[in-house]
Amino acid sequence: METTEKIVEAYCRHVMGWLTIPNVKCRGQYEVDLLAVDVSAGEGVRRYHIECGVSISGSHSRLTTEQFSPELLKQRLEQSRQRRTLGYFIRRKFGRKEVLNKLREYGFKGNNYTRVIVTWGWEEDALKEAKRAGVELWDFRDVLRAIADACQGRKTYFADDTLRTIQLFQRSERTKSNR
Repeated sequence: METTEKIVEAYCRHVMGWLTIPNVKCRGQYEVDLLAVDVSAGEGVRRYHIECGVSISGSHSRLTTEQFSPELLKQRLEQSRQRRTLGYFIRRKFGRKEVLNKLREYGFKGNNYTRVIVTWGWEEDALKEAKRAGVELWDFRDVLRAIADACQGRKTYFADDTLRTIQLFQRSERTKSNR
């Protein structure tokens, strides 16, 4: 599990209070980054299929509506750009039959779940297209801030390495060093 996925899982578990299953392997070489379930009282069960696509590269950080091409995805110099397209997520991460079959095993069927892309910002057109496709966009920076805010002033010792690191960083920003 890569770092950004761990951070998003920590957000879902510790900030939102959801149950999570990370790195769900599918047939072929496909994988679901994160499944999350909100079982809070009164709302019934809400399910989330979450995919992370976080890049801080200046030229490829934001999610775009550029045309996705499976052929270009195979070319090393084009992979990064292709993985920043909405079409990549819709076709390859959410729409593959291998993924959909695995999701059914966990009770994720039809429209009984929300598809989420976590990314480092997006173009305005990407937000509009995502809404039309029934996909939510979460900004990774907001996820980090929410975790830091949840740790604010708490002296709880988190055994989760990701949460503990963010908690320590957040605390270091509030206090002066001895230098």
